Amino acid sequence: MIIYEYPLTERTRTLLRLEDLFARARHFLDRTDPRDHHAALVTLFEILEVCGRGELKSELLQELERLRQTMIGFRGNARIDQDKLSKVLIRIEEARAAIHGLSGKIGQHLRANEWLMSIRQRTGIPGGACEFDLPTYHRWLHHPAARRSADLAAWILPLQPIEDATAVALGLLRDSGSPETRVATRGLFQQMMTGRVAQMVQIRLDDDALAVPEASANRYALNIRFVASGEEPRPRPIDVDVSFDLTFCSI
Repeated sequence: MIIYEYPLTERTRTLLRLEDLFARARHFLDRTDPRDHHAALVTLFEILEVCGRGELKSELLQELERLRQTMIGFRGNARIDQDKLSKVLIRIEEARAAIHGLSGKIGQHLRANEWLMSIRQRTGIPGGACEFDLPTYHRWLHHPAARRSADLAAWILPLQPIEDATAVALGLLRDSGSPETRVATRGLFQQMMTGRVAQMVQIRLDDDALAVPEASANRYALNIRFVASGEEPRPRPIDVDVSFDLTFCSI
């Protein structure tokens, strides 16, 4: 199955972007080739851009507090595994404490590194990080892989609380919904929200499905249009019925 996730709030959109960027950075960091470590560093700069929003820290704290209050409301509920609930509350508390422990602006340790910022400036230019533009960076890329990995790990470590808080929030959100089978008639599907509040929807399709969903939503309705899965410049709507699983994620 292929899962497509569509955020319905700006906060969820930011969390999904952060999750993707951290996963990409970790992927390249675990490799040893200089080009992989270059990709890891460029991704770290992207994380810095997303974290540069001044309200991110307070938004994460608000989201974790909201989740904590919601989970507390399940205490004593016979239908809820209380041991699992306790572990979830511990994870939330640990994430909150780590975010609270962040001093100054998120990513300030990177911004204070003039060498890294010079690389960041050049990577914003196509081909701007060539060896003749950044000879000291070229030298760094020729250090042993273990040293480069250690440097990258040190640069990403102070951002760990952001990564952990993102994982906690999205993990609980994904676990909050149950998939239901739906059919898009001639490639189109609409469902009225009728008071339903959700932060994200998941659309599951078979791996061999020749369709890709495009979703949009407001407080009144969710609209999904399925288009052909080819590489045409403009997505081509399909004209057949499509069966899919739909999950509203809300917590």
